[in-house]
Amino acid sequence: MVSILIDDEILLRSLEADDADDLFKAIDHSRDHLRVWFPWVDATTKQEHSHQFIQQMLTRQKSQEGVALGIFHKMKLIGGMGMHHWDHDLKKAQIGYWISQDYEGKGIVYECLLHFIDFLFVKVGLNKVEIQFMPENTRSAALAKRIGFQIEGVIRHNYIHNGSFKDLVITGLLKSEWKALPERRGKEFKAT
Repeated sequence: MVSILIDDEILLRSLEADDADDLFKAIDHSRDHLRVWFPWVDATTKQEHSHQFIQQMLTRQKSQEGVALGIFHKMKLIGGMGMHHWDHDLKKAQIGYWISQDYEGKGIVYECLLHFIDFLFVKVGLNKVEIQFMPENTRSAALAKRIGFQIEGVIRHNYIHNGSFKDLVITGLLKSEWKALPERRGKEFKAT
């Protein structure tokens, strides 16, 4: 189990089977907001789909293929953050995140990412993390830039969303770059 304390109100922790109903409600509540960026939203039509996702991610976490964390605000599940495409040889992985529309723009994802990235570099031992997003996702672009991710390229028509081919911007952050960033200070991984 992964559990990362962000502050007195926010916690990142591994999703558990008992979280399936709350996960589905959080997705369903922000369905229109999230579907613009994530194809899995339209495939999540009932609580059972959230339960299946959690079970798959617990299996992947156990086999060290990835991890799915819930973002909890005052014990309420309000979003998700995770690591996938974990390459053990290259010591790199992709990270992704989403938050309910009601909590967007409050700095929660930023703070969670700072702690999660530190966890991935310090505890997991990664050398590189990547964030991928569609070029029109200006919020993710600004967030990645603010944290220190560098644009490494654009892969054209590398993603299908709502029946259309989409480009993906690939950004990366190296462990050596992370250590030098002022944003990292005071955000060191704290287990709960």
